[in-house]
This record gives sequence, structure tokens and C-alpha cells, in this order.
Amino acid sequence: MAVFDYQAIGTDGKKTRGVITADSARAARKELRLRQLSPLSIAESRKVREGTSATGHDQKLAGSDLVVATRQLALLVKAGTPVEEAIGSVAAEAEKPATRKVFLGVRSSITDGHSVPEALNTAPKAFPPFYRAVVSAGQSSGRLDEVLERLAVHLEKSRKMRNKILSALIYPIVLGVIALIVVTLLMVFVVPAIVEQFDTLGQDLPWLTEAVIGVSNFLRQWGIVVLLLLIAGVWGLRRLFRQPNVAEARDRFILSLPIIGRLSRGVSAAAFARTFATLSASGSPVPDCLSAARGAMSNAVFRKATLSVRRRVEEGTGLARAMRAERVFPPILLHMVASGERGGDLAGMMERAADYLEDEFDNASTVALGLLEPIMIVILAGIVALIVLSIMLPILQINQLAIG
Repeated sequence: MAVFDYQAIGTDGKKTRGVITADSARAARKELRLRQLSPLSIAESRKVREGTSATGHDQKLAGSDLVVATRQLALLVKAGTPVEEAIGSVAAEAEKPATRKVFLGVRSSITDGHSVPEALNTAPKAFPPFYRAVVSAGQSSGRLDEVLERLAVHLEKSRKMRNKILSALIYPIVLGVIALIVVTLLMVFVVPAIVEQFDTLGQDLPWLTEAVIGVSNFLRQWGIVVLLLLIAGVWGLRRLFRQPNVAEARDRFILSLPIIGRLSRGVSAAAFARTFATLSASGSPVPDCLSAARGAMSNAVFRKATLSVRRRVEEGTGLARAMRAERVFPPILLHMVASGERGGDLAGMMERAADYLEDEFDNASTVALGLLEPIMIVILAGIVALIVLSIMLPILQINQLAIG
């Protein structure tokens, strides 16, 4: 099938335009007449022509592109558009070639007789396991339009949460890098130039000045080696943290920290609750919801705890009781889950818990940044003040000798 741009006149006499999928232009005209539209012009979609073919369509999509495409797909399906045509419309409206190729490939799989979940499975890089699980649950329950709407909302909120985390990390990282660059420039270029003036006098220097000069000489001689060792160390740590035991120990240590641990616990718990609520509302059983929630979290401690919770649930234990036994989930989430189980609205209570945890993270990160900013400025000012003081002390000694 191909995607066509069309212009037509409706029964009210107004001109309308849009996209339609059909085997040929003639079939597209026939389909438009069935919709009580009088076609004026039909042409193959230029966007799709400029995109690539449906082959090799398994490409990773940017988070923003997947959110926009899912929202468009949800709106079209909810409006009564057949899924195949809705996917073709999303491909035609996509601005990036990768997005067009992915959705054209999915539509091609559907026209070959595959179901929507099977078509999505042909592009695992583009659609994460959670995404495919939600769509599969929606089609099985016959509520694909409602499920796609929930999925779009979930992706938007998850992306908003990730943006909050990035916003919380960008400022301290940038400030730390700038501080490191400023101090390095002072130590490598400014301090040696001033020290040359002191050497001509042959005077004993204060211990602080000697210490700063020693650090300056070390950086000038071994700075490149230190930089290479740091890069190698970061690379080695990243490979080491891929080991499950090491990653779990790292994440457990992070959770034990006073402020950072609370933020990390809130982020993981919010991702767990949001993913669970989306799948549960789509009609998926609790074990499948737990599997998807486990995949949505990056914290190894929470992932291990969720796996254990799933085993307990499959053995007949209640969800709230199984989660409480792991001792990693926040109390508010445990209370919400218990209330949801008693009231028969587990998905709704999970949704409320996710909203609460995300708001709590937003407030806590704002407070943490408010404290971190002056602390980092004071540390940077202190380091610069030590360097300046180490330069001023010999000058003051020289003035005292001249006066004496």
C-alpha cells in the first residue's frame, strides 16, 4: 500500500485535505467516495516518497519523536480511523526519515496479515518492550484507542520526569566543570608566571605558596597523564557497573545517602507506579505489570526487588504484602497499593502514587539545587582565594622587608 495526499469536498460543501492509505490512486478515490467525500486531487505523499522504504525499519527513535507519534496515533484511532490507515498517516506526517521508515515498516507488516503487536515486534529498537506490551494488552481487551491514549500520557509524563532529572543534574555538572577549568588555568598558566618573579629574589616562600607551586608543577608535568587516567577510570567503572552484583552494590549505596538516596528512591518508585498503572488500566495481569515496571527502572536494587515481588505474587501473596517484604519501596506507595487492593482500584491508586512521588521529587530537587548552588560557589571561591593568598603572602613579605 501507498500513502496519498488528497483534497476533497465534503457533503457540507467545504474543502478538506488529508492523507489516506490505499493500493493505488484509484482505490484511494473509491475509499474517499465511501466516506462521502468528492476527491479533487490525489497524489502520492511527498513526505513518504522522500523517506526511505519500509525495509530495514528497525531504528531507534528519539523519545520526543515516539511521544508525538503515539499521541497522533491515539487521536486518529480514537476518531475511528482504521489502525493501518492511522499508522500510514503518522508516517506521512513525520518530519524525520527514521520515524517515517519505522511506521511504514509497521504498516507494511500489518498489510501482510500480522496483528498490531506482531508488527511492532518487528521493530524492537523503535518500540521498547513496555510499549509493545501495552499495545498487545489493548488489542486483546478490545480497547486499543483507550490504551493508546493512556500510553501517550504515560510517555509524556515519563519524558517530563526525565527532563526534570536532567535539569536537576545539568547545573551542578556545568558549574563543576567551569570551576575545574578555572582552577586548572590558574594553576597551569597564572601561578608559574608569578612564581618566576619570586625566583629572581631568592627569598624563602611561605608554606602555602610552596604547596600551590608544587601542585602547579605537578599539573604541568603530569596533567595529561592524570586526564588520561581519569578517562580510563571512567571507562573502566562503566564496564564494571555492568556487572549485576557491582551495579546492585552501587545503587544500594546511593539509596543509603541522605538526600541523593531519597531522590533516587522517589524516581524509581514513581517509574514503577506509573508503568504499573498504565499496564494495569489496559487490562494486563499483575505479573505482566510487574515485569514491565521492572524494565522501566534503572536502579538495580529496585529491579531485583520487583523480580522478587513478582515471584511472591505468582505464589499467591498479595501485592502490597509482597512489596512490603522487600523494604525498598516508599511507605506512601505501599499504603496506596494496599488501598487499591482493598478498593479494587489498583491502577487508579498507582496513578495517584506516581503523581505524588513525581511532585515530591520536583520539590525536593528544587530545594537541593537551592542548597547546592551556594555551596559550590563557596567551594569555588575558597579554592580561588587560597591561590590568590598563596601569591599575596610573598608580596607582603617583600613589602615588610622593604619597609624594615
